[in-house]
Amino acid sequence: MKVEIFIPCFVDQLFPQTAFNMVHILECAGCEVEYNVAQTCCGQPAYNAGFQDECGIVARKFIAGFSGENYVVVPGGSCTGFVRNYYKQLFKGSDLEEQVITKPSLFYEFSSFLTDILGVEDTGAALEGVAVYHDACGALRECGVKAAPRTLLNHVRGLKVVETEDAERCCGFGGTFAVKYEPISVSMGEQKVLNAIAAGADYIISTDLSCLMHLDGYIQKHNLPIKTMHIADVLIS
Repeated sequence: MKVEIFIPCFVDQLFPQTAFNMVHILECAGCEVEYNVAQTCCGQPAYNAGFQDECGIVARKFIAGFSGENYVVVPGGSCTGFVRNYYKQLFKGSDLEEQVITKPSLFYEFSSFLTDILGVEDTGAALEGVAVYHDACGALRECGVKAAPRTLLNHVRGLKVVETEDAERCCGFGGTFAVKYEPISVSMGEQKVLNAIAAGADYIISTDLSCLMHLDGYIQKHNLPIKTMHIADVLIS
């Protein structure tokens, strides 16, 4: 199967190895992976900050960078959810209205693409330890991703996945929320991390690196005995 990939800004600039790991897993699953090097930001930061006109300019270029013929796999639910759900509003009544009805429906968060489209549940990966899974808001609420990452993680050899009561609770990042409401954001992240440690976890795993970066900032500052990992970095065999 031929697939295209979109690499969000966070991954491209700060965590490129996660993107390479995702590509490797897709290729091992039999996919022919295409990457348009001219692709740019999906426009979500501008949209969330209230700059809808500027977002439209970026989004217009973005949507033109994909064929509309293949699935597009994304290592994160935040951008996936934005493209799927908000482009229809952004371009309603414009010359792109038809395109943004069809193209965004092809966008899939990585773990859900593996299980729901490829039927993959076991990538052959191994990781010793205990992990909690954090339901990133974009993946869970915008894309409906809940079972897929858990299914994949439960097949990782040596890894025990435990559930916490706050698995679906926001980590506190939320883009500009973390800047505008820093004390609240830090407190929310602290709660996530301390609850994971209380559950005996060695790892906090999620689909979205923005959440994980936020949580890891608290972990590093307080020198806590737990690590964050993107699911693609866990599933690499």
